[in-house]
Amino acid sequence: MLTATPDSNRESGSRRGGIQRWLTDFPRAVPLAVLLLVLAITLLSVFAIEAGERERSMAELRKEAQAIGSAIERRGDGAAAYLRAGAALFVVHGDLSREEFGAFVDELRINSQYLGAEGIGWARGITRMQIDAFETALSEELGTPLRVTPRPLLGGNRIVPITYLHPNTERNQRALGFDMYSESARRAAMDEAERSVRPTATGRVVLVQEGRSDQPGFLIYMPVFEGLGPTRRLKGFIFSPFNAGDFLTSTIQLPPDYGQRISLYDGAPDEENLLAQMGSTAAGGISVSQPVNFSNHQMILQLESSGGAGLSNMGVLTLAFGLLVASLMLALLRLLTRQANEDRAALEWLQEQDSIRESLTRELNHRVKNTLANVLSIIALTRNRTDRVDEFADGLDGRIRALSATHDLLTRSEWGTTPLRDVVEAELAPYLAQDDRIIELSGPPVQLAPNDALSFGLAVHELGTNAGRYGALSVHGGNVTVHWDLVSDKLVRVTWQEHGGPPVKPERQRGFGLHLIERIVAHELGQPVEIEFAADGVRCVMLIPVRKPSDFALRARYRTQ
Repeated sequence: MLTATPDSNRESGSRRGGIQRWLTDFPRAVPLAVLLLVLAITLLSVFAIEAGERERSMAELRKEAQAIGSAIERRGDGAAAYLRAGAALFVVHGDLSREEFGAFVDELRINSQYLGAEGIGWARGITRMQIDAFETALSEELGTPLRVTPRPLLGGNRIVPITYLHPNTERNQRALGFDMYSESARRAAMDEAERSVRPTATGRVVLVQEGRSDQPGFLIYMPVFEGLGPTRRLKGFIFSPFNAGDFLTSTIQLPPDYGQRISLYDGAPDEENLLAQMGSTAAGGISVSQPVNFSNHQMILQLESSGGAGLSNMGVLTLAFGLLVASLMLALLRLLTRQANEDRAALEWLQEQDSIRESLTRELNHRVKNTLANVLSIIALTRNRTDRVDEFADGLDGRIRALSATHDLLTRSEWGTTPLRDVVEAELAPYLAQDDRIIELSGPPVQLAPNDALSFGLAVHELGTNAGRYGALSVHGGNVTVHWDLVSDKLVRVTWQEHGGPPVKPERQRGFGLHLIERIVAHELGQPVEIEFAADGVRCVMLIPVRKPSDFALRARYRTQ
C-alpha cells in the first residue's frame, strides 16, 4: 500500500502554487505563449505539407512546359521543312514566276492556317544597281507600280526585297517590295542563315503587313544559293512570316477551363521581349521557364499556374486541426487564469476598500470646503453691497443657483473635467430660450477643472445677470458673443462681448457683480480679469487654466469596484 508523505504533499502543493502564480502574474503571457507554441507547430506542419505540394505542382508544371515547348519546336521544324523544300525548288528550277511559286506552295498541301504562318514568301537578293530593273520587272508582273522600301542608305549594297508572298492576299500584298535586309533583327537572322545554311528564325519584330498595328511576330529564313562550293553565290531567301499570337494559338489548343497562362518570350521573360500570351491565371501562383530552340533561335516559354496560390486540402485540414487544438487549450488556460485571478482579487478587494474610502473622503472634503468658501465669500460681498433683505435674498439665491448649475455638470462628469461650452450654456440657459435675444457661442473643445468651472460659472452668471438687467439681453434684438480660444496648451482666453443693448455710461458705479468677478473669480482662477464698459456694450476678457482629465478624475479601477 502506497501513502503520500508530507514532503511529497508539500512538493505537489508547491507545483500547484507555482502554476497559479504564473497564471495570475502573467494572465495574458502564459496563454499566449501556449497558443503561439501550438500555432508554431501547426504552421511548421502546414509549411512542410505545402512545400511538398508545391514541389509536386512544380514538377507537373515543368512536365507540361516541356510538352508545350516540344510542340512549338515541332511546329518550327515543320515550317523549316517546307522552307527547305522551297529552297530546293529554286536551286533546281532557277527563277520562278509568281504563278509558278504559288502553284508550288499549293502543292505542298499546307493546312489552312499555314502552320500558324502568314504564308511562304520569296525574297530575291539584289544590289543597289539592280533596284530599277527589279522594280520594273515586278511591277509588270503584278500589274501595279511597286517600289523597294525603304530606299537603301549609302554604303549598303545588299538588298533583299520581298518578291513573292503566297497566299496573295491583300494583307500580304502590303509587304511586297520591303527590303528586309534594312532592319537589324531580320538582317541578323539572314546573315546567320547564310552562314549556317539552315533555317533561322528572327527575334521579335513587327511584320510589314501589320500596317499600323504593333503586334509582335517573327520570320524564318532559308538561304538559296547558286553554284556549289566556294564559288556559290547567295540568290535570295525563302521565308515564312509569323504573327506570334496566331502562331501560339494554332500550335496549342487550350480547353475552355484551362487555368494557366502561357507566355512566349524572345529572350529574358520581361514585357519588352513578350511575343505572345494566352490563357489566364490568378496572381501569386507558381511559374516555370522552358528554353525553346525554334529554328536555330533561342526563345523562352513561361508557364504560370494559380496552383500554389492557396493552401492544399491537406494543408487546410492541418491548419484547421491546429487552430482547434490551440483554441481548446486557450479556453482551458483562460478558465484557469480567471479562477486564479478571482481568488487573488477577492483578497485584494478588501484591502483596497479602505484606500478607496480614504481617497473619496479626502476628495469630498476638499470639494465641500471649496464650495462653502465660495458661498461664504458670496454672502459676505452680498451683505456689504445691499441694505434690504429682499435684495440680499434675491442676489444670494441667483448666485447659489449658479453654483448649483455648475455642480450638476460636475456631478455628471464625476467631478472630473467639464466642457467650457457646457458651463456657459448652463448659466445662460434662461436667456438661450428667448427668441428675441441672440447669444453666439464659439470656440474649440476645452475642458475645465472642477474649481475653475465653479469660478467661471459664477462669472458667466454675473455677466448674464448684468446683461439681462442693463445690457444687451435687456432689450429686443440684443446680441451677446462668447468666444474662447487657446492662448497655450494650459490657458484659454474667454471674451464676453455685448452688442445692441442700451448705451453704456462710461462712468458708472461698480456693482456687486464686478466686485464678485474681480475678487472671487480672479482670485480663484489665479489670472487677471479685464472688464471694459464701452459705449456699444460691456466687454470682459478672462484667462482660465486648462487641465488634463487625469489631474482630477478618481482612479478608474476604484470606480469599477
